[in-house]
Amino acid sequence: MLITYVLNGFLVAAAVLIHFEALNLLTKFIPTLTIKPRLRILFGVFGALFAHVVEIWAFAFGYFYMIHHDGFGSLQGHFDNSLMDCIYFSFVSYTSLGFGDIVAKGDIRFLAGLEALTGLVLISWTASFMFIEMQKLWKDK
Repeated sequence: MLITYVLNGFLVAAAVLIHFEALNLLTKFIPTLTIKPRLRILFGVFGALFAHVVEIWAFAFGYFYMIHHDGFGSLQGHFDNSLMDCIYFSFVSYTSLGFGDIVAKGDIRFLAGLEALTGLVLISWTASFMFIEMQKLWKDK
């Protein structure tokens, strides 16, 4: 059980740090772009989306590791133990969409719950970031 806590903590910390660094880079890079303010906003949106996808993939690799090692539990339902299914489950968990076609059983459930919470916080952080960037850029019309 201790290794579950360590792995979960590592994945959450990695996602938060990836997001922090991505938003930090966007904050520095967006003002230097020599394009229209509207296009700078789009650059920020796509940059933030890219960061979210990287974070989702990090969680997916965590699921993939956990389902292929004993003691963590499993993912069941329309699931074939592939990396692609882990990525799909991670997208559904991160966004709190929760289709329910794949269900976590055992200790891996904690990672699914933590990923949903982390996704909620990081998506909210992105919304706040984009609001601030849009305020800055719309003044530059």
